[in-house]
Amino acid sequence: MNSIDTYDFRGKRAIIRVDFNVPLNDKLEVTDDTRIRAAIPTIKKVLGGGGSVILMSHLGRPKNGPDDKLSLRNIIPAIESRLGVKVDFAPDCMGDEAASKAAALSPGQVLLLENLRFYAEEEGKPRGLPDDATDEQKAEAKKIIKESQKKFTEKLASYADCYINDAFGTAHRAHASTALIADYFPKDKMFGYVMEGELKAINLVMESPQRPFAAVIGGSKVSTKIEIIERLIEKVDSLIIGGGMTFTFMAARGGRIGNSICERDQFPVALEILHKAESAGVEIVFAEDTLCAETLGEDAETRLYPSDDIPDGWGGFDIGEKARAAFRDHILRCKTILWNGPVGVFEIEKFAAGTKAVAEAIAEATAAGAYSLVGGGDSVAAVNKLGLADKVSYVSTGGGALLEYMEGRELPGVAAIMK
Repeated sequence: MNSIDTYDFRGKRAIIRVDFNVPLNDKLEVTDDTRIRAAIPTIKKVLGGGGSVILMSHLGRPKNGPDDKLSLRNIIPAIESRLGVKVDFAPDCMGDEAASKAAALSPGQVLLLENLRFYAEEEGKPRGLPDDATDEQKAEAKKIIKESQKKFTEKLASYADCYINDAFGTAHRAHASTALIADYFPKDKMFGYVMEGELKAINLVMESPQRPFAAVIGGSKVSTKIEIIERLIEKVDSLIIGGGMTFTFMAARGGRIGNSICERDQFPVALEILHKAESAGVEIVFAEDTLCAETLGEDAETRLYPSDDIPDGWGGFDIGEKARAAFRDHILRCKTILWNGPVGVFEIEKFAAGTKAVAEAIAEATAAGAYSLVGGGDSVAAVNKLGLADKVSYVSTGGGALLEYMEGRELPGVAAIMK
């Protein structure tokens, strides 16, 4: 397998799959350029090595083709600001203009293709089928889109001499630009620095962590974290569970949770997780107390209750003062820390103290020599909001990809480069 550090880019056109799925405001300006900043070293490596770059990415979830609000043209100023190089734009992926602009690239130049998901071929899913489509119609539509996807992939590949996948956030998708295109570059494909960094960080945490190793798992639902929790039980020394999923565990054990969010259908799963953890000698740390309110809002009256004894009419929206102290003490004793998911509704300031305490404790542990990996969209948003992203060891750009990789699943975007 090629390495971006040893590959000779002189006179080569590199097509790079980046993850520029960034948030935009009402003026279509980028409000968080974390993913753009992450990709800059890879782009600069190619340009510095005498090559030219063709960037391709998706943005948002366009359902019916082109949408001006989701055009990658909107993010060009943000890219140019970070890269320091003019970025040309092809308002399509498949037309003559994209092909001619790619062919005309000189060393040091950068071309950005339009949003890949303006084309159904990128994801390989038929569009426009009626709700009452028959199985035969669906099968025929699927056959047509697969044939079209092959042509789409061939076209993208024709623009370049080598392929770099640097979009970890979409590595779990077997799309044209993340997996299929790699087959057209059997000897000229590689990971970018984002992908390399992600895989190295996750493998370090999951395969060779320093002990004690704790995972902080938050979020609202047990059902979305079952596989990762079960996988982590095989790896960690302790599991700190916060967020809304806490109440499913509390209620499953017979606790009183008031109006807190709860997945009653997950009670057997929750109890099985507790049993597996006990059998594996893994300590599970729950929030002893919870900050509760009758309604969710900045003006809400709040009270602290034991997490398993919340009265009717009250719901839990953040970990309490005792829990914040306990979580902090536990985190500071660890040498490896994985954090996925906030422990409260941190978007609302009144319920952000718990997540802030966790983030600050992880930063403090990192400063003392621990290795910390923060992953998952909300966790990343939290450390960015708190200005602590540079105080932890690694901040993952992947959400679903991170979870699937940690669950032990093969990621198409990774496998395509490795084979």
